[in-house]
Amino acid sequence: MPEAPAPAAAPSPRSPPREVPLLEYVRVALESIAANKGRSVLTTLGVIIGVASVVVLVSLGDGVRSYLGEQFAGLGSNLIVVQPGHTETSGFGPPLENVQRPLTLADADILEQRATLLDGVSGDLAGGGAVAFGTRSRDVMVIGVGQHFWSVRDIHVQIGHPFTTDDEVARRRYAILGHTVVHELFADENPLGKTIQVSGSPFLVVGVTAPKGRMLGFDLDDLVFVPVTTTQDLFNRDFVTEILAKSRGRENVAAAVDQITDLLQRRHAGHVDFTVHTQQDLMGTFNRIADTMGAVVLAIASISLIVGGIGIMNIMLVSVKERTREIGVRRAIGARRSDVLAQFLVESVVISLIGGLIGLAIGTGTIALAQAALPSLPAKMSLWIVALAFGFSAAVGVLSGVLPARRAAALDPVEALRYE
Repeated sequence: MPEAPAPAAAPSPRSPPREVPLLEYVRVALESIAANKGRSVLTTLGVIIGVASVVVLVSLGDGVRSYLGEQFAGLGSNLIVVQPGHTETSGFGPPLENVQRPLTLADADILEQRATLLDGVSGDLAGGGAVAFGTRSRDVMVIGVGQHFWSVRDIHVQIGHPFTTDDEVARRRYAILGHTVVHELFADENPLGKTIQVSGSPFLVVGVTAPKGRMLGFDLDDLVFVPVTTTQDLFNRDFVTEILAKSRGRENVAAAVDQITDLLQRRHAGHVDFTVHTQQDLMGTFNRIADTMGAVVLAIASISLIVGGIGIMNIMLVSVKERTREIGVRRAIGARRSDVLAQFLVESVVISLIGGLIGLAIGTGTIALAQAALPSLPAKMSLWIVALAFGFSAAVGVLSGVLPARRAAALDPVEALRYE
C-alpha cells in the first residue's frame, strides 16, 4: 500500500521588520557626513556662526544684567529717592533745574518724624568744588549729607566718626573723605585731624569712608562729604538736591512710597511737585532695556541659524537625489518608510548638532579671550546658555530635515531602483 504523502509544512508567518536602534541611525549619518567632509563643513557654517553669535550675545547680556544688579545693590538696600519736580519717567535722574518748588530740609524732617515705614531719612545737597591740602589739589564732588545718610546709602566710615546731629545744627566745617581723595591729597599720610580747603574754606577731616569702588562708571571713593547745613552755606543754597530714605524691609517699599507721597503732598498744599523713585524702578527700567536689546540681538543672530537651516535643507534634498538607488535597495530588502524617514531626519539633526558644538566652542573661546583682554567685561557663561545653543541646533536640524526626510520616505521602491 503506497505511503500517504507527508502533509505540507505550514508557511511560517512573516517576521516583523527589525527595529533599527537610534545609534545605528547616528552611525550611518556620521559615515555619510565623513564621506562628504567639505560639503558638510559648508553646510554647517550657518549654524556655526548662528550658535556662536547666540552664545556670545546671550552671555554678554546675562553678564550685564548680573553686573547691573550688583551695582544697584550698592546703592543701599530698600533705597527710596525723592527729587524735586514731577516727572512720569522711572529711574533716578539728574537734579531737575528751575523747579517750581524745591525740596528743603524741612521736608526731610517731616518724613523723619512722621513716616513710620522709613528706617532713616537724609536730605542731601551736591555740588562741585576744589579740594586742596598743602600743594596738592583736586576737583571733586562735594556732598552735604544728613546724619542718617550712612545707613541709608550703606556707606561706612572706616576711620574716624560720622557726623552727629550737633555737627549739623552747629554747621561745623567737618569733612569725611573717600579713599581716592585721601590717596591723591595725602598719599600715605594719616588725614585725620588735618585741615583741608574745600572751595577755599577750611574744613577739618574727621573721617575716611570704607572703599566702595565704582558704580555705573562713577567713583564712589572720589567724594568729599560734609554736613548738609554746612554745604548750604558753602554753596549759598537753602534747598536740597534730593531726599534719600530707606524703607523698613523690602516688603514695605511700596507702602513707604505712598506714605512719603501723602506727607509731602499735604505739606506742599496738595501739589505733587516732586517725584519718588525706588531701586525697583531703576532696575525695572534697565531690565526692560536689557530685554528689548536681548530680543533684538537674538533676532539678528537667528538670521544666521535660519540661513544655516536652509543650507542643511538644500544639502539634504540633494542627498536624497544622490541616494535614490540606495533608498530603493533598502526598501526592497524590507526597510519601512519610517526607517527611511528616521534615517534622513537623524542625519539632518546630527549635522546641525555638530555645527552647534563647533559654534559653542567658538563662542565660549571668544568670551574667554575677550575677558582675558578686558577683565572688567561683564560676560557670564551659564549652563542654560549651553542648553539654549544645543536646543537651537536641534530645532534647526529637525525643521531642516523634515521635508527631505518625507521626500525620501515617499519614494516608490521600484522607481527608486530604476533611477540612474
